[in-house]
Amino acid sequence: MSDSSTGENLLYLTDEQLRQGIEAMFFAYRGFTADPDRILADMAYGRAHHRAIHFINRAPGTTVNNLLAILGVTKQSLNRVLRTLIEDGLVESRVGNADKRERHLYLTENGRALEQRLSDAQRARMRTAFRAAGPQAVVGFRQVLEAMMDPDMRRRYLALKESGS
Repeated sequence: MSDSSTGENLLYLTDEQLRQGIEAMFFAYRGFTADPDRILADMAYGRAHHRAIHFINRAPGTTVNNLLAILGVTKQSLNRVLRTLIEDGLVESRVGNADKRERHLYLTENGRALEQRLSDAQRARMRTAFRAAGPQAVVGFRQVLEAMMDPDMRRRYLALKESGS
């Protein structure tokens, strides 16, 4: 077996090995998003809707500004997504208690049901892949993903992870 398939000598990856890793991520991402994409397509939603639903579920009551920072989209783009989700009864927007200018976001019962369907599909795919790869690979995979995050995103990710919500 070659170094690239055994995991040996990974501190000195060649450009070819890095290209293979990049391509593997592209194809894995397509697989990871395929199941939710099919569910969302029936509702005329896209990945932006999925990401908004996911992070509202992870942090109920999150503000629009926090969601903007996590998703890295424009306010106009997020407002378009949120307007649709609110009109369709999946997200509820509440005025902040301390700051009336803030809007806090919550999934409705229907929103939680959709989020469950979407994440069930992704969890099943992840569970299958993690079982096939083994525990050491799972730890390594998470370490690689965290190392690839920009510092600000890593801080947000770790805060979300530590909140346990």
